[in-house]
Amino acid sequence: MIEPKRIVIADDDRFILEAMTMILEDEGYIVETVRNGAEVEKHLDAGVGVLLLDVRMSGMDGSELCKHFKSQPATRHIPVILFSANRETQHIAQEAGADDFLVKPFELSLLLEKLQQYM
Repeated sequence: MIEPKRIVIADDDRFILEAMTMILEDEGYIVETVRNGAEVEKHLDAGVGVLLLDVRMSGMDGSELCKHFKSQPATRHIPVILFSANRETQHIAQEAGADDFLVKPFELSLLLEKLQQYM
C-alpha cells in the first residue's frame, strides 16, 4: 500500500487554510496546517512531502522560513512552494531558494500539478 504524502501549509488566513485542506484531502493528501511561521518546524519530520508557505505571515514569513529550512541539512531536501498575492512572488521565491512558487489567486489544477511534480 502506498502511504499518502503529507503537506504542511502555513498561512495566517484560516479561510485559505480550510479551503486548501478540503481540496487537498479530497485528492488523497494528508494536510497539516499552521497559522504562523513559528509553528512550521513542529510539523517537520521524514514524512513531509512538501511545504506550502505563504510569503506574508506574522512572525517569520514564508521566505525567511524557506531560507532557514534550505540552509539546514535535516530539512534542505523538503520541497518548498511559496505562495503570495505579491507580483514579486517569483523573485521572492528565487531569492529564498524555494523550489517553486504560486501567485494568488491560483488555479487548483496548477497547485495539484506542482504538488505531483515534487511528491
